[in-house]
Amino acid sequence: MIPVLEIGGTHVTAALVDPLDGRVSGRTRTPLDADGDAETFLGTLCRCADGLPVPPGARWGVAVPGPFDYAKGVALFKDVGKFDALYGMDVRAALLHGLRQRPGDVVFLNDAHAFLTGEWSTGTVRGHRRAVGITLGTGVGSAFLADGRIRDHGPGIPPEGRMDLTEIAGRPLEDTVSRRAILTRYGDPAADVHDIAGRARAGEERARRILADVFTALGVELAPRLADFGATALVVGGSMTRSWDLVAPALSAGLATGGWPPDDPRVRTLKAAGSAGDAALVGAAHATLTRTPAGAPAGPPE
Repeated sequence: MIPVLEIGGTHVTAALVDPLDGRVSGRTRTPLDADGDAETFLGTLCRCADGLPVPPGARWGVAVPGPFDYAKGVALFKDVGKFDALYGMDVRAALLHGLRQRPGDVVFLNDAHAFLTGEWSTGTVRGHRRAVGITLGTGVGSAFLADGRIRDHGPGIPPEGRMDLTEIAGRPLEDTVSRRAILTRYGDPAADVHDIAGRARAGEERARRILADVFTALGVELAPRLADFGATALVVGGSMTRSWDLVAPALSAGLATGGWPPDDPRVRTLKAAGSAGDAALVGAAHATLTRTPAGAPAGPPE
């Protein structure tokens, strides 16, 4: 069993994972203050991790959102609405020296990459040669996978494999598709996305229209990239999938408008099976088996 951490915008999860069958045990989940100071943040990570029965010298996998230097383990968050106090912080060193049972190594990878890798290895896109994963939470995470490896360039793939670097109508994608964008458009400072979703289900037309517009726009933007990449599956994770009954119809409509999937029974749009957090945990464990001690991909560059 491999010890892993999954760092989200509002929580950190620690668990022991078998990367071969995706079995997760010993899970602990701790609230995380994305606007807090670095010392508090790192202390929360260590307390959560120390709850696992892990021997000294173990190799840890850590899934964390970007911007982040995954090879060095250094945080590069700046003007992204979370973790700003960590900018320039050597998180790898902090974990190597801060955990009660000192690790032998810590391997970092992007949380969206971890999510898709987990879904490919033991989840809903297992068996697909080309799949795309999207995570919908504070922002939009993305990953493009071909033959079991994450790709950051090629047909259909956005710069660095990051959909957040693309645009809709000449503006950054996350000005349209993100927690911030939805709340700004709705205009009620007391409401969060789950509140807006609840109002949409209750029949409020404005809430329904805003969510439909957002996820339809995402589908339209994604569709030609999926087609060019040759994706046969799209898997969606993140906190907004809790409102999948509202997300899926709009996203599917946008994908159809944009030309994906084509008229091919092998192509299907998929929601992440089970917990999206489990997929990221499994992907983080998988990375510990395929990365060098410095955290770089083993073998030739992708």
